[in-house]
Amino acid sequence: MTKNYFPTLAVLLFIASVTGTSAQSFIGSTVDNYAGIQSVLINPANVADSRMRLDINLISVSTFVGNDFISIDLSDISSFEDGFDFDTDAETNPMDNNNFFGNVDVLGPSALFNLNEKSSIALTTRARAFFNIHNIGGELYEVVNSDEDVDNFNLSMNDLSGVVHGWAEFGVTYGRVVLEKDNHFLKAGATLKYLAGAGGVFGLSPMLTANYTSNNEMLTTTGNLNYGYTPGFDAEEISFSDISGGFGADLGVVYEWRDADNWDENPYKLRVGLSVTDIGAINYSGTSNYRYDMNATIDANEFDEKDLDEVLEDNYNGTETVENTKFGLPTAIQIFADYSITNRFFVSAQGAISVKKVSDIPVSNIINIFSVTPRFEMRWISVYSPISLRQYDSSVAWGFGLRAGPLTIGSGSILTNLISSSSKSVDAYVGLKIPLYKVTGY
Repeated sequence: MTKNYFPTLAVLLFIASVTGTSAQSFIGSTVDNYAGIQSVLINPANVADSRMRLDINLISVSTFVGNDFISIDLSDISSFEDGFDFDTDAETNPMDNNNFFGNVDVLGPSALFNLNEKSSIALTTRARAFFNIHNIGGELYEVVNSDEDVDNFNLSMNDLSGVVHGWAEFGVTYGRVVLEKDNHFLKAGATLKYLAGAGGVFGLSPMLTANYTSNNEMLTTTGNLNYGYTPGFDAEEISFSDISGGFGADLGVVYEWRDADNWDENPYKLRVGLSVTDIGAINYSGTSNYRYDMNATIDANEFDEKDLDEVLEDNYNGTETVENTKFGLPTAIQIFADYSITNRFFVSAQGAISVKKVSDIPVSNIINIFSVTPRFEMRWISVYSPISLRQYDSSVAWGFGLRAGPLTIGSGSILTNLISSSSKSVDAYVGLKIPLYKVTGY
């Protein structure tokens, strides 16, 4: 494990996105009528009555990283050519309850195809990793991670929690048209997933206080900390050599109000969807669970020389138990509405709401997002520009995406980050597929 494991990993993930590695996945692209297999990720009902005869995903990657503690000026990306220096290139906003979050979503070889006019199926392979820290004191973060001098502080952290979890999914999606009468059209779908867990690490404290005295660099803490990790887990090199199994599911419905006078061009005037995604958990046996009494005063310089587990073991009284632990998936409610202005121009609204509480540890969770996306759409090309409100970010995110035949590329925040001097979240995605569109009708 790395020094001060959770906050350090947050910064590494943030910098990785800033410097160009390839969520809340594929923001802005999944409502596209020609998104194919990607649209199944937010609502399994989208597999039915698809505009694709066959859609084969080769590889698609989406990343999303953000926080409310660090802001970076990405409008001058050339300034990072010599590397990123946290102390000089970032502005901080320390609070008693700062938050860090990130995820990586890799959609591997997958396929969507029709069984008949009313039923379709999809097979998906997927690798995912989530990272969350909630309600951590920003000034405490600075003490253990920054070389800069930090002033005296006294803070209280309620429901401090953190989790890192990586897993793979093998999914089967079935969707069917259940109603087609007059102007009304309804389809439903479900995805069943086998989960292969690579492991994780977690921490939780209902109440933790920290008092720092700068003249002698002493840190006094009070409270309790529950800290644990699965056997052999290493977030810097997530391995699937020793997996734990589990099962998950997505459920969804999509309703369309159709315009009979425009059936061949675009069958609907309004399309709305509702789904619940990522139901399930992975059970890990042999999880090391430590419970520490955090009532102690220590030299803050210890964090310069030791890993987090070493600092805890050397300075705090604790007990260890080996337990079976369930790591929950980031269960969320996904909603969307898509309005057809013309046969080529659309505007959609999407919302993603976490069902899980930040105190439900060890459970990954998404951040809540609401987006409005205007788009131009044709069979071989789509252009869209999502505008989003994101939890823990007071500014609006503005992005751009393009689908051109087999290639999809975009970001839900790229335009904002190019003009803003204070970026707190970054996302990007790219996908390559083999699309075979329906020849007749729409």
